[in-house]
Amino acid sequence: MRRSRLTAYVTSFVVAAALALTGATAAQASGQAAATGYVALGDSYSSGVGAGSYIGSSGDCKRSTKAYPYLWAAANSPSSFSFTACSGARTSDVLANQLSPLGSGTGLVSISVGGNDAGFADVMTTCVLQSDSACVARVNTAKAYVDSTLPGRLDAVYSAIGDRAPSAHVVVLGYPRFYKLSGSCLAGLSETERAAINGAADHLNSAIAKRAADHGFTFGDVRPTFTGHEICSGSAWLHSVNWLNIGESYHPTAAGQSGGYLPVLDSVA
Repeated sequence: MRRSRLTAYVTSFVVAAALALTGATAAQASGQAAATGYVALGDSYSSGVGAGSYIGSSGDCKRSTKAYPYLWAAANSPSSFSFTACSGARTSDVLANQLSPLGSGTGLVSISVGGNDAGFADVMTTCVLQSDSACVARVNTAKAYVDSTLPGRLDAVYSAIGDRAPSAHVVVLGYPRFYKLSGSCLAGLSETERAAINGAADHLNSAIAKRAADHGFTFGDVRPTFTGHEICSGSAWLHSVNWLNIGESYHPTAAGQSGGYLPVLDSVA
């Protein structure tokens, strides 16, 4: 009788503990399941400038149905999808205009930002229109900005994301190298200018990756997926100078979004 009572007591204790653990696990899982919304922030590389098929209601932000956030959402059916990335956005624009969809239900955030802060458009204009020395000097100015000022601006954005969406997995996407050196281009920028621009992309990516890591975010490096598809590769996933639509210059094509950016997000989301 005593053994039977002891066995019953132990059994009851184990069952109760198991139920308590199951309840905790279920509650935890329920909390995680609730955080399944996807919010896509950032600049033109995230909005999809250069990919075409722009959403009319997005206006000058030029959000594309061929951009990697839109493609990922279409393939994965998150509980909600907010696409606030915008052409020309700097870190200050993300803070001011893009964060409102973030909340406790946000499970995934993607963002690319920093290139415009560092003077991307002016660097390319200088390198296309001026001399090798002017190009290299402008690139060096941009790199100095990346070292001195950009980290603090990225910190402000990343901290705001973490505060507003504490349950989210945040993926910070980088930028591709623009040029295949010693490639197929017969005209245009010199090898010196192309190498300087590629070096600037590497410098920017390194800074972004470090700030992302320090905030516990995942850095998505797109340079490997774009390798072999740079300008001058013969199979480019980036526009060169587009005189008919200058704003699309040096931005990913639709193939660059689906083949360069989307697989990186897929691999870490």
